[in-house]
Amino acid sequence: MAIKGRKSSSKNPPILSHEFVIQNHADIVSCIAMVFVIGLMIQVTSPFAYMFIAVHHNVTKEPEATLPENADVTYYTYGWKDICAVFFYYLICIVMHAIIQEYVLDKISRKLHLSKVKHSKFNESGQLLVFYVMSVLWGGDVIFRENYLLDISSLWEGYPHHQMVFMSKFFFIVQLAYWLHCYPELYFQKIKREEMPARIQYATLALFYVLASYLLNFTRVGICLLVLHYASEGLFHAARLLYFADKAENGSKMGYHLANVVFVWVRLGSIILSVLTFWYGLSLSENQGLDLTTGNFNTQAIRISALGAVFGLQAWLMWNFITFHLKRRRELTAAQPAVRKPRQDKKSASKKKKDESKNKRNIEDDELPEVDQNTKKSLRSRATGKSK
Repeated sequence: MAIKGRKSSSKNPPILSHEFVIQNHADIVSCIAMVFVIGLMIQVTSPFAYMFIAVHHNVTKEPEATLPENADVTYYTYGWKDICAVFFYYLICIVMHAIIQEYVLDKISRKLHLSKVKHSKFNESGQLLVFYVMSVLWGGDVIFRENYLLDISSLWEGYPHHQMVFMSKFFFIVQLAYWLHCYPELYFQKIKREEMPARIQYATLALFYVLASYLLNFTRVGICLLVLHYASEGLFHAARLLYFADKAENGSKMGYHLANVVFVWVRLGSIILSVLTFWYGLSLSENQGLDLTTGNFNTQAIRISALGAVFGLQAWLMWNFITFHLKRRRELTAAQPAVRKPRQDKKSASKKKKDESKNKRNIEDDELPEVDQNTKKSLRSRATGKSK
């Protein structure tokens, strides 16, 4: 079964045109990925294809490597072959993006009848929510298995942490592949130019921090910070999806309140965790100095730079959070007088009508003779008495 791309106005676009590539990009990319899978079945090409699909740089088999006490577990480090693995799973991310878009998000958005602006935000939140939920479950499993939560000193003890278990190394490869695939998706999904800078900025920051923690062997603290950040972002995008689906906005308001509270606590928790690791734990480590062969980057300059990078990111996110809510509050306060004003106009208009009718009656009464004025007033008072 072929994976359908985004629908186009022209049924049969010219081959290799922009519309053809956008409409069939998932099929094209899946065919490229299948070349590597089929290459595993052929003896001549299997070593080449295996280099792209499997996780490499196993250090357990090396006799000179100093391994932890639990030698039954397979440990890995990073190397140049990770580029091949990242490229293959980069292709898989594009295919999975198209599958989720076509078979889940497009079907839901058709039922909701969203506008073009809301449709773009709905697709963005849907894709990110799937990724965040998967990453939180995956990263949380690694944290509990490696006992990082209960033994927080393991985040800095035994540094450099250049030896990773399979799930931890594969986690970072998929993270790099996902944030790299966000760039071509801007073209495949026909994202508007005004929306591109924000998405490029977010993907670039995520790619930079994931790659830095992976190459500098800060994978333990990196995976903890990523899980915290993804949990906060996942709640926000879940609340946004509820806002699009719930017309009454009851569930979305609670979701936004919860996401806002968690966002602030995650910023505080990320700062505390970074200070404990970079300022306190690694500074007391006996293994100080820069050594590229062993992957040791425990120097004062690198520690301060890493701590400053985390602080800068948390400050930037908090600044955007505060400015967004202040702007929203100003818009709400500016909209309230505009709502009250028509009510005041209605009251003043009805009052004017009463005064005009009363003045009209007085003018009509003044034009009549005095006897007729008295009889008319008495008849009017009787009519009001009966109505009461």
